[in-house]
Amino acid sequence: MPTIDATHAPTLRSWVESANGHRDFPIQNLPLGVFSRGDERPRGGIAIGDMILDLAALAGSGLVEGAALDAARAASADSLNPLLALGAGPRAALRRRVSALLTEGGAEQAGAGRSEVEPLLVPMAEATLHLPARIGDYTDFYVGIHHATNIGTLFRPDNPLLPNYKHVPIGYHGRASTVRPSGAPVIRPQGQTKAPDAEAPSFGPIKRLDYELELGVWMGTGNALGQPIPIGEALDHVAGLTLLNDWSARDVQAWEYQPLGPFLSKNFLTTVSPWLVTMEALAPFRIAQPPRPEGDPRPLPYLWDEADQAGGALSLELEVFLSTAKMRAAGIAPVRLSHGPAANMYWTVAQMVAHHASNGCEMNTGDLLGTGTISGPDDGTQGSLMEITRSGRQPITLPTGETRTFLEDGDELALAGRFVTDGAVSIGFGGCTGTVQG
Repeated sequence: MPTIDATHAPTLRSWVESANGHRDFPIQNLPLGVFSRGDERPRGGIAIGDMILDLAALAGSGLVEGAALDAARAASADSLNPLLALGAGPRAALRRRVSALLTEGGAEQAGAGRSEVEPLLVPMAEATLHLPARIGDYTDFYVGIHHATNIGTLFRPDNPLLPNYKHVPIGYHGRASTVRPSGAPVIRPQGQTKAPDAEAPSFGPIKRLDYELELGVWMGTGNALGQPIPIGEALDHVAGLTLLNDWSARDVQAWEYQPLGPFLSKNFLTTVSPWLVTMEALAPFRIAQPPRPEGDPRPLPYLWDEADQAGGALSLELEVFLSTAKMRAAGIAPVRLSHGPAANMYWTVAQMVAHHASNGCEMNTGDLLGTGTISGPDDGTQGSLMEITRSGRQPITLPTGETRTFLEDGDELALAGRFVTDGAVSIGFGGCTGTVQG
């Protein structure tokens, strides 16, 4: 597990002025992504304030060597897969070198002048951001216990949680081909639905379009087929995190989910934030997993690790904002729909990974895991409109007088996340947005 080092020092400032005080990308973050500019080919980059450090250019600059050079060369491809496959060592070496080059007064101490590094920067406003990795497989979990309880209560008031929930991290295999970076349009899907009072199903544009507030977990190194990943080693296989919006067609879901679970209701689009916040950057924000309520079962040994319980959760605040077309035309700020901590996850990231591979399933570099919707127990903390509006029975009223039960055409939905803890500079993911189109 990565530890706190000089790259996390709260006193660090960058000569890239926009990084100092930046909500998401101060020098203590240095997240990885893939970008292009104009007709240039996509390649790896590191976000620093409002700029991107071009890793392909860095690799050819003579400013890095050893493991850091290996990492920069690997990141010169059109995806981060070659870099992620190298594991944590080269990734951490690159982070340390880049931190030194971008620190105020540090470039000269690192044996390079600012004038040598500055030409390697690209304004983020001039760049197109891509998915950080080629995704071979995508699995979505269900580790938000309050979401599971809230949804279960709508349909099974007397027994909201199914018997297996507290014994095993529940998940299903999603569709990797429809994962897109922030800003991709949300094209309202068509589907087969059946209204409760209808005699037969019908096919057409879905009416109950929803979002789900999640985290995306990106695999770095994988495992061989037939070889499980021990829980104590699980985080060594994880490269980093992004935000993830699991767009959902609730009316399709209600009709199709029995007996095999989500299918077309979930696979039309998944949006992720394009900047991968590395496990190294997250070291100051690791906190103890909240203790299980009294009476809850202790997980089986393959899912239990004392170190993971002591530091497997994250000091991360999550938010969701909604803006309608009418609100934007009137210059009205987006409305915050929910706010709450990621510590509402009942299962840790390590438990998700260990369980996924426990039967010998082969996990590969670039695989994406969704946490499932992260909600709290109270109003204002729910991570989906299904919960907020009680399945459409309690509409929300917006500043324009508009009401919403589910998302309508022209609505823009934005997720945000910020890591915050005493003694550390806060860092974030950047944008994770989508606008609904009919």
